[in-house]
Amino acid sequence: MPTPDRTSLADIVAAARQILESEGLPGLTMQAVAQRVGVRAPSLYKRVRNRDDLIRLVTEAAVHDLGEQLSAVAGSGDPGRDLAELAHAFRAFAHAQPAGYHLIFATGPADTRPSLEILTRASAPAMRLAAELAGPEHALSAARMFTAWANGFISMELAGAFNLGGDLDEAFAFGIDRLTAALTTMDPPRPSPDTGRTPGTPPPRHGRQPRPAE
Repeated sequence: MPTPDRTSLADIVAAARQILESEGLPGLTMQAVAQRVGVRAPSLYKRVRNRDDLIRLVTEAAVHDLGEQLSAVAGSGDPGRDLAELAHAFRAFAHAQPAGYHLIFATGPADTRPSLEILTRASAPAMRLAAELAGPEHALSAARMFTAWANGFISMELAGAFNLGGDLDEAFAFGIDRLTAALTTMDPPRPSPDTGRTPGTPPPRHGRQPRPAE
């Protein structure tokens, strides 16, 4: 049996990720991880503060792996083609590690969430392509649009929520094509001639409504 000094943090996180995929989040306990790496549970606390910290480490490892896979496919120089490859890599990761994928987008206590630095690094390929397709001024909005669509499709797929039949691979490819076309032709929203407001913005909470000329 290995001693705590011989059980690295990397080994602990790897064991925790295996348990997450096989047992789900409820099965990811300090005791289960300790048994998997061959130490007593109290010894695990020398490297991991508590279960929330363990979940954070597992989530950060999943985010890191996803970012690495996205970076590996987005380098052809053709933004439209790269976005399609990015989407397929995103989907492939979710199918290979569904529990880890769900954990990335799950809500939870602040202590379980990955750091902004890790999220920023993993998002870099999508942000770069979004800037190339929609323009730097729309990069964040375009990247969020892509992520929201891809995550929505993939989450429904993993949940078995597409009940009307049809080819999901074809549907996914269709969505990528339409999304790429939309981002490529993105123009800044213009104020409505009727309200004077930019579409998607709420009306003022107080005071009179502005007139178009104001």
